[in-house]
Amino acid sequence: MHQDPSDSPVHSPGPAHSTTTVERGSFCLARCSCGWSGAARRSRDRARTDAEEHRTALDR
Repeated sequence: MHQDPSDSPVHSPGPAHSTTTVERGSFCLARCSCGWSGAARRSRDRARTDAEEHRTALDR
C-alpha cells in the first residue's frame, strides 16, 4: 500500500526551553522547563553557564 507523504502527520517542534536559576541555601542550580536540572553550584555564574550549555546542546 502506498502512502502519500502529505498524509503523514506533521511533527511540530517542541516548546522552547526556558531556563532559570534556583537558589538553595548557599547553592545555585540551573533548571529548564523540560525537566532538566543542573548540578548544585556555589557559583551563580557557573549555574548560568550550565543552563546555556544545556540550551546549546539541544540546538545541535
